[in-house]
Amino acid sequence: MHSTASPNLHPDETRFVEMVFPEQANHYGTLFGGHALSLMGKAAFVTATRHARQSVVMATSDRIEFHEPVHVGELVELVAQVVRVGRSSMTVAVDMIREDLSSGRRKSAVRGTFEMVAVNEFGRPVPIAQPTMTDPIQREAAS
Repeated sequence: MHSTASPNLHPDETRFVEMVFPEQANHYGTLFGGHALSLMGKAAFVTATRHARQSVVMATSDRIEFHEPVHVGELVELVAQVVRVGRSSMTVAVDMIREDLSSGRRKSAVRGTFEMVAVNEFGRPVPIAQPTMTDPIQREAAS
């Protein structure tokens, strides 16, 4: 899996790109739903951790909608973004976009939201630390 980060991206957004291979597919030759959920969960985890800069765990996944099959040989791009921040939890929306490498055709295939919770070393919920303006990306985004 490849992650891209750029100073021009929103600090609460993460993108992953992955190729779909036969071992990730079901008997129809399309991405196995469990594998799609695993990729989406990873994207939600990374995005929430980058936002909170502390340990997080997944509390729930919600409204996972499978719109399009993703075929073996296609590329998937996962775009995850923090859309809500509470005291100790945050909601991360994840969109999985399928891409046919030959034609360049892209279409949203799977969408879902994940509730992520900041936790301490004992796994108990803790408040999400407020970002400081010491991070150069945050300073640039604020200006």
